[in-house]
Amino acid sequence: MSQGHDRVWWKEATFYQIYPASFKDSNGDGWGDLPGILEKIAYIASLGVDAVWLSPMFDSPQVDMGYDISDYEKVYAPYGTVEDVEALIKACHAHGMKLILDLVVNHTSSQHAWFRESRSSKSNPKRDWYFWRPARYDEAGNRRPPTNWRSYFAGSTWTWDEETQEYYLHLYDESQPDLNWENEDCRRAIYDSAMRFWLDKGIDGFRVDTVNKYSKYVDFSDAPITEPGSDVQPAAQFWCNGPRIHEFIREMNGEVLSKYSTFDGLPVVTVGELSMTPEPGGVLCYVSAKAKQLDMVFQFDITHLGQGPPGSDNKYAGTAWKLPQLKRIVEKWQTFIEGTDGWTTVFCENHDNGRSVSRYGSDVPEWREKSAKMLAVCFAAQTGTLFLYQGQEIGMVNAPREWEIEEYKDVESQNYWKEAVRLSEDGTDPTRRERIMRGLQLMARDHARLPFQWNSTANGGFSNGRPWMRAHDLYREINVEVQEQDTNSVLSFWKLLLRLRKDHKDVFVYGAFELLDADNLNTFMYKKQYREKTALVAANFTEEQQPLPEVGDLKLLLSSYPESSQERLHPYEGRIYINY
Repeated sequence: MSQGHDRVWWKEATFYQIYPASFKDSNGDGWGDLPGILEKIAYIASLGVDAVWLSPMFDSPQVDMGYDISDYEKVYAPYGTVEDVEALIKACHAHGMKLILDLVVNHTSSQHAWFRESRSSKSNPKRDWYFWRPARYDEAGNRRPPTNWRSYFAGSTWTWDEETQEYYLHLYDESQPDLNWENEDCRRAIYDSAMRFWLDKGIDGFRVDTVNKYSKYVDFSDAPITEPGSDVQPAAQFWCNGPRIHEFIREMNGEVLSKYSTFDGLPVVTVGELSMTPEPGGVLCYVSAKAKQLDMVFQFDITHLGQGPPGSDNKYAGTAWKLPQLKRIVEKWQTFIEGTDGWTTVFCENHDNGRSVSRYGSDVPEWREKSAKMLAVCFAAQTGTLFLYQGQEIGMVNAPREWEIEEYKDVESQNYWKEAVRLSEDGTDPTRRERIMRGLQLMARDHARLPFQWNSTANGGFSNGRPWMRAHDLYREINVEVQEQDTNSVLSFWKLLLRLRKDHKDVFVYGAFELLDADNLNTFMYKKQYREKTALVAANFTEEQQPLPEVGDLKLLLSSYPESSQERLHPYEGRIYINY
């Protein structure tokens, strides 16, 4: 049972993710920055969170919003300086919070000094720090990439380099060449530059980007044809969970992470981004305590609900889903740790997905706030480490559907859109443009990256200059200042929930999960059990009243409505019952 799990600080913590470009601009240049975060440190602490996860702030040309790093040991100038990061570390610690950074080491920017050296000549000592391969040629003598692999951001994973007359590999954008973890010198440099440099400054761990992609099948075989008519094919089986991946992560943990502790002497933490690993056994290999690899991972079934397969041309085509699917996903990742020494995470938002209210609730004015609170109840009572994304605590929603594609800034959105336009106009797929636009309106990464809404002034108080990305039209209605003055706001509700999660951490953080009424299309109900302590969670995902579950002798701990009915759940209501 889960109550047998060892207790560690990061299991009981709530992490708050900050996307620096969009959090708070202190100097009016339109970009969020580190001094802006420092200005708001008291607000972050007031939420009741225990740790901050800061998305990449490293030096970067920003093709992929900082996930294309040109220098691990410098900060992107519009964000601030290394000294600002040091100040943020101290400020978080002074407020009793820990700070983790993003570790992005599957790839670098093509402007990183390592890659500039690697592409300078075939004989350069760093040539093998990246993947270079010669061209293939078809029967007509046309140059072709080494494989037919499709990139995450559409197109081929290979780009031709005129200077050295070879292709280099990039799972993501062509400006993000993949590092070759097979090369030991490359791994040592990663450990020193991307990890020890920041751990020595006092950070408390890492969120590890694309953690299961470091090991590739280096014979570079073609993927099978699953998308006829396309030159490129989904090929994740060749780079996800590769043959040496566990060896690499054990080495990273053993040689680097295990040598450090947090500011208060506790173990540093790692949470890995583990995509396309659908089986619990495959996930447990990474998070088993005895495996000494990662502490926990993000598994993305929940955020991929309604999407096509990641890395495919249908990712943003959009598919209908029903509530039992969401429930089964939650059940799967809540229960897989039972009887093991592994751990799990709880989240429904991050920087790579549409807002949860728009995706799983309703963002129409009548139900927007109610569904935000209902979702908060549904997820905050689950077992595991809770992650909250900036703006989720005030119920931020997706960009309006009226916005044109020009407002979408993300490289993935733009690449998918360009591909859709091309395939629509050349007659290959005449309806593709409309389908992809609908998918982007619901699921694009851009929605999570809209400027944070602080108050009712211009740009939601994010910046007194022109923001790098347009502020949401509803910033006057949805913002911190308004909600801090309202005891019934989404913000006040999240603060209450996080206090209750701490007060009842035995059952909420460590309790065993039991799904109830799995096939019900309208309500999500589950039970939590920790020894003699029981909690019952009921969430109505519809605009209609729904029957209450049988609660027995349990008492109402909390409802997302100010007044709750004795007989039925209100529309988009969430409740928690508990025995005291």
